Amino acid sequence: MTTTATLQIERETLICRLHCRKLNTDVDLSALSEVISRLPDTTILGGNPSKTEADGFSYWMAHPVEVFEFCCGQKDPFEKLQQALTKYRLADIAATNLPKGIFTGGWVGYFSYDLGSYLEPVSCTNTDDLRLPLIRLCFYDRLIAYDHREKSFRLITLELDDDAETSPQKLSFLETLLDKARTVRVPVPPPADIENTNFSQTRSNMSKEYYFNALDKIRRHIYDGDVYQINFSQRFDCVYLARPIDLFHWQNRYNPSPYSAYIDAGRFQIISASPEMFITVTNGIISTKPIKGTRKRIEDTSVAAGQLNAENLRQLIASEKEKAELNMIIDLERNDVARLCKPGTRKVTQPRTIETCPTVFHTVATVAGELRDDVNFCDILKAMFPGGSITGAPKIRAMQIIDEIEPTARGIYTGSIGYLGLDGSVSLNIAIRTVIIENKTACIQTGGGIVADSEPQAEWNETLVKARALLAGITAVNR
Repeated sequence: MTTTATLQIERETLICRLHCRKLNTDVDLSALSEVISRLPDTTILGGNPSKTEADGFSYWMAHPVEVFEFCCGQKDPFEKLQQALTKYRLADIAATNLPKGIFTGGWVGYFSYDLGSYLEPVSCTNTDDLRLPLIRLCFYDRLIAYDHREKSFRLITLELDDDAETSPQKLSFLETLLDKARTVRVPVPPPADIENTNFSQTRSNMSKEYYFNALDKIRRHIYDGDVYQINFSQRFDCVYLARPIDLFHWQNRYNPSPYSAYIDAGRFQIISASPEMFITVTNGIISTKPIKGTRKRIEDTSVAAGQLNAENLRQLIASEKEKAELNMIIDLERNDVARLCKPGTRKVTQPRTIETCPTVFHTVATVAGELRDDVNFCDILKAMFPGGSITGAPKIRAMQIIDEIEPTARGIYTGSIGYLGLDGSVSLNIAIRTVIIENKTACIQTGGGIVADSEPQAEWNETLVKARALLAGITAVNR
């Protein structure tokens, strides 16, 4: 049975005892995604081989015990969230012999970018036309995990004090889903010509003239000393006629990403092909990995494609503008992380590095530190949300300018999707390369960091490059 946070359920903390069954079986991951997608309140994290580059695990979940939602206009989000997060407690898991970093059950869902208005003095004057919950988290007491390194499955369940089902029954249900997946064959999604994606059937929330004028306003703010950098974005809407899971299949085949996600909330669906990690917490160590700097990449074996890729990569490595953008965000994230960590433990653990994705090259860095013992997840959210790579620097003034200039509320775009484990682990992405589907309409949003020497046409082109792979997938599955 699903309940919402508005129904204030008062009860003692429930102790959750962990049970796990390991299976070495051959099941197609897309077939498992197909089977799980037919169940209510589905969430899938990963489901493609690029997860090996992140934490190494993919997860499939449905039938949550309860759903926590916080909507715009309500009050005290963090008090309500903390109440929900402390409702369940995990018993000792030392004897389970699970691999390091695996999710063992708990809350999974998203935090909207616009939740930031409850953290910072941002007025939210732009139009919230999608009107989605600012927080939506499902508590899952059962899940299927796949270890991409071991190539093995684990069925994981939580036994609760007031359970209507026994843990063996839950494990049996999960095994039945794997059995069904063995009989399912998902057709290979149709390919798409990403390079020649047609934008004529899409609607943007701004014209090119509006975009260029907005960049002029941003540059004036920079010259006046208000900010150093603003992440500015535009949204594209188009008709969507296929099943939402079809787009997830397409993305996982042609545009796989290490922080991909699929959420079916009933009224709307989320398909994320995010390459960016926002927060990871494992064994008391917090990490954040901002992306700043993007160049187009063509996944083609031709000589011409190889030459173009090599030139774009050379430009990205050499770009002083891109280096400056990333350095600004590294400083911002170092400051955010320092508010949470034991003195002397915060550091840049990975300097500027190139990452290769199917359609783009990125530059990234990693900042990490050891959390203080008194820090809980709401403290982390208050210190770090939303991510600095998708706001600008300084963060608060950047968010205020974004609110003034972007015509519509961002919603889930540049928020975060992922899990909060009962063992204290956290894995959240930055919800870029993310599609929202509602009422046969697909919404995507793309942007980039604007600094003093940004060239308007180049910035406009960057938003199109980032949108192209998502729109190509939508066009392909619509056919």
